[in-house]
Amino acid sequence: MANTPSAKKATRKIETRTAINTARRSRVRTFLRKVEEAIASGDKDAAAAALRAAEPELQRAAGKGVFHKNMADRKVSRLAKRVKALG
Repeated sequence: MANTPSAKKATRKIETRTAINTARRSRVRTFLRKVEEAIASGDKDAAAAALRAAEPELQRAAGKGVFHKNMADRKVSRLAKRVKALG
C-alpha cells in the first residue's frame, strides 16, 4: 500500500490513465473489427470506408502510447493491402 502522498497520487494517476488506455484500446479494436468484417463480407467499398475510419484511430492511439507506432503502421499497411486485393 502506498504510504507517501506522492505515491498515493501516483496510484490515482495510474488508475485514471489505465482506464483511458483501456477505453482507447477497445475503441481501436472495434474499428479494426469493422474493417475485418467488411473484408470478410467481400464489400470493397465498405472495407475501404472502414479502413479510412480506422486509420486515424490507430495512429492516434500510437501517438498516445497505447500501441507502438510500428505496430499501428504495420496493421494499416496489411489491412490496406487486403482491401486493395478485394477488387
